[in-house]
Amino acid sequence: MGWRSGLCGWDALVERYSRLVWSVPRSFRLSQADSADVYQCTWLCLAEHLKRLREPEHLAAWLVRTATRQSIAVLRTRGREVSYDLWEPASASPAPDEVVITNERQRRLWSALMTLNERCQRLLRIAAHSPELSYAQVADALGIKVGSVGSTRTRCLSDLRRKLEGLR
Repeated sequence: MGWRSGLCGWDALVERYSRLVWSVPRSFRLSQADSADVYQCTWLCLAEHLKRLREPEHLAAWLVRTATRQSIAVLRTRGREVSYDLWEPASASPAPDEVVITNERQRRLWSALMTLNERCQRLLRIAAHSPELSYAQVADALGIKVGSVGSTRTRCLSDLRRKLEGLR
């Protein structure tokens, strides 16, 4: 019976933090397959380190940090690879001017985002990619008080808007 209760506890952990863990590789704009790899690696790391975690109340932050490290490792690896999609027909490609406009907007947004402090970057990534998370879940992931999530998000968005205006 003991292993079953342990499994139920594990299932509860996965259910509670699944969306949060998925949000991290999505915030790095990884492919579905790479995101799934990061997701699985994050849970594997937790299983390997579960007995060593000293502060269970910081589990969400630990999961975000681990998934972030895994995502960065994937990006580094993928940055050295050239990918070709053999299944997508060439005619489905957007027009060159659309690509340029989209790339420029994304470049400006990411440039501005990267100038924000780490807390704002993490908060805005979570908000953009997992809007369904509650303030309590976001606060838990960031290690901040629930009551400060809204005001911190507002402040971070204001900073991002100012920085974007400066890049025009």
